[in-house]
Amino acid sequence: MDYTTLISAHQLQALLEADQPVLVFDCSFDLTHPLAGDQQFADAHIPGAVRADLDRHLSAKGDPQAASGGRHPLPARQTFAQWLGSVGLSNAMQAVVYDRQGVNYCGRLWWMLKWLGHERAAVLDGGMPAWYAAGGVVTSGAATVHPAQDFALQAERATLVSAQQVHARLADPGQCLIDARAQPRYRGEVEPLDPVAGHIPGALNRPFGTNIGDDGLFKPAIVLKSELLELLDGRDPASVVHHCGSGVSAVPNILAMEIAGMGRPALFAGSWSEWCSDPARPVARG
Repeated sequence: MDYTTLISAHQLQALLEADQPVLVFDCSFDLTHPLAGDQQFADAHIPGAVRADLDRHLSAKGDPQAASGGRHPLPARQTFAQWLGSVGLSNAMQAVVYDRQGVNYCGRLWWMLKWLGHERAAVLDGGMPAWYAAGGVVTSGAATVHPAQDFALQAERATLVSAQQVHARLADPGQCLIDARAQPRYRGEVEPLDPVAGHIPGALNRPFGTNIGDDGLFKPAIVLKSELLELLDGRDPASVVHHCGSGVSAVPNILAMEIAGMGRPALFAGSWSEWCSDPARPVARG
């Protein structure tokens, strides 16, 4: 069985115990303390997990070949495919991603795998806390070194949208922007990371943590669908473009829509950090 959205801790345990072809990625990270994820991994991680760091592996800062702008630009597809193969992922394997921050960071890798055409990618529902709660075994120290594999690019299965495309369609009712940042940042009351506060005109707001229930797991599909339809208020789910500060925390909203059976909407990966870098682009507040 292939897992393409979520996988539970017990389901992952069963895969690992059955020695199925699966590769686990630990994406733990902290924007304010970039080395914290490495320390968390060294302290405890799922046996066999590969370290996937937002800054080092899932972004291409300063790379002229980057596929997007913003604070965390996407690496080129071929470049990232080569990295995946080098750490042991093949096209035939199930990929499972997790973090300790409510899917804030591992969702990035889930989306990137879809973008490279790899459908066998799932988020560990509840992350590391759920793994502990299920009695999952952990180990410490350095990451396991897996034999390199041939990971070949496939047709894109996730849609990447540029700042230029978003700007060109600002007045188009066929584009519905959803901003995943916390409400104070969306309203422009505070901005701890970027030089300009506010949001893209017309964007709706759904903070990414809204998708997670009190138990730390994604809310049931029926609940997510109800909430998302209320937010869209008649807008076509296929018109949605998700974004956030730098294209990372927007992904839980994409995943939530897919869990809810509403398709896989587009991602503006450059997000607010790219948008506000050009003073010619309009800014809304409130």
